[in-house]
Amino acid sequence: MVSEPINEATWEQLRVAATNAMGRAYAPYSKFNVGAAALTEDGRVVSGCNVENAAYGVTLCAECTLVGALYMSGGGRIRAFYCVDGAGNVLMPCGRCRQLLHEHRAPGMVLMTASGIRTMDQMLPDAFGPDRLNIT
Repeated sequence: MVSEPINEATWEQLRVAATNAMGRAYAPYSKFNVGAAALTEDGRVVSGCNVENAAYGVTLCAECTLVGALYMSGGGRIRAFYCVDGAGNVLMPCGRCRQLLHEHRAPGMVLMTASGIRTMDQMLPDAFGPDRLNIT
């Protein structure tokens, strides 16, 4: 399935949604609010924010809550992704979150990065995914 490129208006919509999500972050320990937004294949915009915990290892990244919102709103695959920090700057997902996004990506998924638009394959080359598990 070949999708049309993501236009500037859609990237702006994702930036705004990520920024709004960032404003809802719960980050009392790090003071590092993060918001994320994604466009699904069916045109929905889903978002998430980081939710910290006093037991730091169980903190949820914005990408985690975004994937939860994806499934709570009907599931599907992510076409485009945008993440911001507390100042509204583009933020690159960490390696763990890149793996999470890879699992839920649509073919040709793109991400906004500080270096411009990149594909998921560029951000996580040779990724391990469900196709490698040989599950029938």
